[in-house]
Amino acid sequence: MNRWTAIEGTPAPLGCAWIEAEQAYNFALYSRFATGVTLLLYGADDFENALHSVRLHHLVNKTGRIWHCRVALAAIGEAQYYAYHIDGPFDPAAGHRFDPLKVLLDPYAPAVFFPPRFSREAAKRPGSNVGQAPLGVLPSRSRNAALVDEQPRHTSDTIIYELHVRGFTQHATSGVSPERRGTYAGLIEKIPYLQELGVTVVELLPVFQFDPQEGNYWGYMPIHFFSPHQQYAAGETPQAAIEEFRQMVQAFHAAGIEVILDVVYNHTGEGDAASPTYSFRGIDNHTYYLVDLERGTYLDDAGTGNVLRCAAPAVRKLIIESMRCWVRGMGIDGFRFDLASILTRNSDGSVNLDDPAVITDISADPDFTHLRLIAEAWDISSYQLGRSFPGITWLQWNGQFRDDLRSFVKGDPGYVPQLMSRLYGSDSLFPDDLTSAYHAYQSVNFITSHDGFCLYDLVAYNQKHNGANGADNQDGPDDNRSWNCGTEGDDDLTPAILTLRKRQIKNFFSLLMLSNGTPMFCAGDEFMHTQRGNNNPYNQDNEITWLDWSRLETNRDMFRFFKLMIAFRKAHPSLGRSRFWRDDVRWYGVRAQPDMSYHSHSLAFYLRGASQDDQDIYVMINAYWEPLVFTIQEGHAHEWRRVVDTLLPSPDDIASAGEEQPLTDQCYTVGPRSVVVLLRP
Repeated sequence: MNRWTAIEGTPAPLGCAWIEAEQAYNFALYSRFATGVTLLLYGADDFENALHSVRLHHLVNKTGRIWHCRVALAAIGEAQYYAYHIDGPFDPAAGHRFDPLKVLLDPYAPAVFFPPRFSREAAKRPGSNVGQAPLGVLPSRSRNAALVDEQPRHTSDTIIYELHVRGFTQHATSGVSPERRGTYAGLIEKIPYLQELGVTVVELLPVFQFDPQEGNYWGYMPIHFFSPHQQYAAGETPQAAIEEFRQMVQAFHAAGIEVILDVVYNHTGEGDAASPTYSFRGIDNHTYYLVDLERGTYLDDAGTGNVLRCAAPAVRKLIIESMRCWVRGMGIDGFRFDLASILTRNSDGSVNLDDPAVITDISADPDFTHLRLIAEAWDISSYQLGRSFPGITWLQWNGQFRDDLRSFVKGDPGYVPQLMSRLYGSDSLFPDDLTSAYHAYQSVNFITSHDGFCLYDLVAYNQKHNGANGADNQDGPDDNRSWNCGTEGDDDLTPAILTLRKRQIKNFFSLLMLSNGTPMFCAGDEFMHTQRGNNNPYNQDNEITWLDWSRLETNRDMFRFFKLMIAFRKAHPSLGRSRFWRDDVRWYGVRAQPDMSYHSHSLAFYLRGASQDDQDIYVMINAYWEPLVFTIQEGHAHEWRRVVDTLLPSPDDIASAGEEQPLTDQCYTVGPRSVVVLLRP
C-alpha cells in the first residue's frame, strides 16, 4: 500500500472510485479556482444532514488543479450518495460564480440520485439547496460484469432510424407492456418491428441525464454526461437504469442493429446565469463555460444559455471520458454530436478550423476509431458543413441535402443541378480530391429529423402550428420548405389531396434511398406520424410527439412502401458506396440530355452495377405537375423491369424482389410528381 495515497488520496481517476485493496473510496474533483472543497456523504434516508463530511486541505488534498481524498469504508458507514460544497470567489466579471452553500453534483459521478424533495427552483436561487439537490451515487463495491457483446457493423446496408426513447413507445397504442412504455426496456419489445422495417442503425435522441423538472422533452439540456436518463427506465434506481440501458444495447446488437447516441457536448442544462446551478457552474464556472469577461455573461452560440469551453483541457478530458464510459461500459456504436461546430471553439470563443483540440483528441483516440462519429456541423454563428468542418474523417448531417430535396420535390424551379449533386453523394461538399479524399458515405442524407416538420407534416402544412407551447409561442410561416398539397392540415382533407400527399412522401423516400451516402429518416415517418403542424416540439411530452401506432394500421400501404424501398437499397450496393459513382453513372432527361434549365423539373439517371457485382438501375424523376414522357436511354425496353412507380396505388407502387413488372415500350410516361425505378436483371 502506498502510505501517501492512503492518507491523501490520488488525483486520478476523476470522480469516485472504489479501492478494493484498501476498503476505501477515492474522490477526485477538478476545480482550478476553488479556494476550498468539502466532500459530503449522505445516507439512504436523510438528504439534509450529511453522515460524514471531509474538509479538503490544499496542502494535503490537492495536486495541481485537482482536489482529492481517500475515505475508508468504516468512516463512510451507511452512506450511499455524495456531493460537494465549493468555496471560491463570486465575481461574474472574472467568470466566477462560486456559492459555498450550494450542494454540487460531481460531473464524474457514476450515476445521479434525485432526492424526494429535489427542486429546480432551489437550484436557481442563491444559497443552500441542501436536501433538494441531485447527488452522486457511490460506485458499487462489487466488480461489474464485463460487457461481452458482438457489435454489428454495417456498410452499404446502413439505414439510420432516429427515434426518441420515450416517444417511441409511450402511446397506449404502442403494443408495449404498460409498465415498459416510454423506456429502454420498451424499445427491446419493438426490435422485431425495426427488423421487419429493415433498420440497421438506431440513433437515440439524447439520453444523458437531464433535469426531470425542466420540461425539455427532447433532452438537449444535459446535467450529467455519464449516466442514462432515469426517467426513461422501467427500473426505479439509478443503478437499474444503467443495467436496463446495457440490456437494451445488447438486445439491439443481438438483432444486428447498431446503437448510436445523439450527444450534447456543447452546452449543459445549467443554462444562463438565471438558471439552476447543479454542478459545473458551482465547481468551476470559468473553466467549464465560455464567458464574455467584458460583460460577465455567457457566450451563447448554442442558443441555450451557455457554451462549454471545449478547448480547455479539463473539458476535453470530460468529453473523452464520457464517450469512453458509453463505449466501454454500454457498448455504444457511435455518436451524433449536436452543434458539433462548437467543438471547434478556442478558449476565447474564436473558431479554430485547423486543429481544434477536442476534435483531434476524439479522432485520435483508439477507443473511438471503429465508431460512427457524426457531426451536426453548425451552430447559431458558424456553419461548417462539408470540407470546412475539421473532423475530416467524420460523417456529417447533410443539411444541404435536406433543403435541396425538399425544394425540388415541392416543385420549386432551379433545383435540377442540386438534385444531381445530392444524388451523387454531395462531392462538392465532400470532395474526394488528393488533399481530402472524402468518402460518399460521410454525407448523412435526410429529409426529416426531430428538428422541424416530420415527413407527413412536410406535405400537410404550409404554416407552423406551435401554439402557446411552441418555441416562439407563435404560429406563422414555416421555414422547412413545406407544401400542404392544397389544404392546410387535415380538417378539409379530400381523397385526392391525401393521395397526392402519399405520393410526395413516396417521392421523398425513394430519392433518399436512391442517393449515394448514408440515409437517415425519422421514427414514425413510415406510417405518416403527425405532430399537427408543430415544427419545434422540444417541450411537448404528450400525444403531439408520442407515436400513435394506430396510424401504422391505417397507413399499412405506406409502411409497405418504406419497407420494400429499404429492402431495394440494401439489395443493391451500387447505390450506397464507399466512393462516388463516377463512371458508373450517366445522367439523362426526358430524352438524351438532362435539362439543367431554371424551369426544369425532371431528371433521369442510369447506374451501372457491374463494378459492385450488382444489377443496373434506371431512375426517372418528374417533379412537374403534368405527366412527362421519358425515353429510356439505356438498352432495350424488354431488358428492364419496373420496381417503383409512385403514381400507382398500392400494391402496384412498388414490387417485391422477383415480382418486378416487365416493360414493353422504350418510352415511359412518368406521372405528375412521380418517381419511377427500373431494374435490369
